[in-house]
Amino acid sequence: MYGIKLLEVNDLDLFQRDQRPPSESKAPLAERLRPRRWEEFVGQEHLVGPSGPIRKAAQARKPFSMILWGPPGTGKTTLAHLFAQETGCVLVAFSAVLSGLKEVKHLIEEAKRAKALRGLSTILFVDELHRFNKAQQDAFLPHVEKGDIILIGATTENPSFEVNSALLSRCRVFVLRQLTEEEILKVLSRALEDRERGLASLSPRVEVEALRLIARASGGDARVALNMLESLVECTAPNEAGIREIGLEATKEAVSSHPLLYDKGGEEHFNLISAFHKSLRGGDPDAALYWLVRMLEAGEDPLYVARRMVRFASEDVGLADPIALQVALSAKEAFDFLGPPEGYLALAEAAIYLAMAPKSNSVYVAYEKARESIEETGPLPVPLEIRNAPTPLMQRLGYGRGYLYPHDDPDRVVAQNYMPRELSSRRFWEPTEQGMERELKLRFLRWLELRRMKMEMDGED
Repeated sequence: MYGIKLLEVNDLDLFQRDQRPPSESKAPLAERLRPRRWEEFVGQEHLVGPSGPIRKAAQARKPFSMILWGPPGTGKTTLAHLFAQETGCVLVAFSAVLSGLKEVKHLIEEAKRAKALRGLSTILFVDELHRFNKAQQDAFLPHVEKGDIILIGATTENPSFEVNSALLSRCRVFVLRQLTEEEILKVLSRALEDRERGLASLSPRVEVEALRLIARASGGDARVALNMLESLVECTAPNEAGIREIGLEATKEAVSSHPLLYDKGGEEHFNLISAFHKSLRGGDPDAALYWLVRMLEAGEDPLYVARRMVRFASEDVGLADPIALQVALSAKEAFDFLGPPEGYLALAEAAIYLAMAPKSNSVYVAYEKARESIEETGPLPVPLEIRNAPTPLMQRLGYGRGYLYPHDDPDRVVAQNYMPRELSSRRFWEPTEQGMERELKLRFLRWLELRRMKMEMDGED
């Protein structure tokens, strides 16, 4: 990496120059092409541009602990290497997947020795920091505070949830953005033009549209894009002129099996389902369909998506269109019956219907009000008159006495209180004017008025 390689950590000289020409290296293209100076770094201009905070700190030789949070292939590891190189620090890098506390403690002791004997500051770069549990992360705290090490942690997961709050408070958090298509194209072009570290020595000629397809298929991950390009070039036989011609059709075949960026247990999972839910709520069928297809094509459990739509039908459509719940449940049943990929259309149909349905969250609000009321008052007793009385003893105790049978009334409304006495005037459901709920509101208001009138008449009697 950058012409530097790690030695055994028990060697005081943790790094030495790698004198082999990069062209002789058997490392993958993405590793060979790793930037060696800030000017080669692509993307993250807000961090490493001329006025970016990381680059400015590096140029001022003022290293500090930080956490780099961003998608794969956006430059977290490269940024750590450049930062160490410019600040004159020793860089010790390891992965939280492959290493444990034993290795961490050993590295910290070596860092202390390097600082005491040679005045060298050590940057400890921890890839996939979120893989360490909270107790393991605590091991870094005293050493970061004392300045024994400068910690740079890289993570693809939200550090708010995955990094110990005490450690988080001692590090600056920087968010790396997914690379744009144009930025990926810039990386690919450099690989094709570089004879020493790139692919130019293989004489590739790649159509512009093929490069664009690779950039789109990479999902903003430069490493993925370079791996795809390298595979395409190496697997393409040169023609009589020694040129490796790579067209759009061959590229389509190569990238068709590449999975979309998605982690069913991580933040991307929650990001996409949130986008889907909010698109439904906002009444945008095209956006809802886009996020639905993104999830399904990336391997999300279709029944999870179906369950979310059933929930949405009750929570956000509700009584404004009661049929929405039937549509969502029918989509789930249709998918169970058909399976993929035909069953995906049933889910898509439901998504479009839910997006276009009138919206009301009155059921959700009413449920929350009722729940809060129960928390406030506790489990109040059921009024005797609306209790069932299946035994003579219960009848003697007054169960069911005074119950009024609505079917005996021509309006089907009686002067009966159905709530606990303490809550007789409490209202939970507040109907809206949306869709079918407008009609239900009229019925409800009529029922309230008739009930009020009959209670007044009952009081006069």
